[in-house]
Amino acid sequence: MNLSNLQPANGSVHNQNKRVGRGEGSGKGGTAARGHKGAKSRSGYSKKIGFEGGQMPLQRRVPKFGFKNINRVEYVGINLDTLQTLVDNGTITDTLDFNVLVENRIVSKNSLVKILGRGELKTKLKVTAHKFTATAKAAIEAAGGEAVSL
Repeated sequence: MNLSNLQPANGSVHNQNKRVGRGEGSGKGGTAARGHKGAKSRSGYSKKIGFEGGQMPLQRRVPKFGFKNINRVEYVGINLDTLQTLVDNGTITDTLDFNVLVENRIVSKNSLVKILGRGELKTKLKVTAHKFTATAKAAIEAAGGEAVSL
């Protein structure tokens, strides 16, 4: 081993890049392989997302329509026939509240629940939910139960 054949250990050097802009003798001097003029040749250049070379971008070409109400409140609808199947399965007996629905993974803990009127309820239940439709409330009370709003 002497000074003429020293080299770094295998795997210790990762930089295989061309040294651009380091003089004419390197072959990558002058314009530093960026070509002449234009935005890409300048420092600090970054293309905007969706930029199409000055053509009107697609996102601005297509028509906009509709309205999205930012104050809209989304409810998870649960029908009376779903409540009846929970009673039939033995999941609930006399009371149904939000915690029971979350434990049985019918709704998530952050959702709002609305009881809907499809199907019929044969069992007397005390149902606690955020909202009820008029038909659902009438059906629960007709079965001898109670509809409590949160």
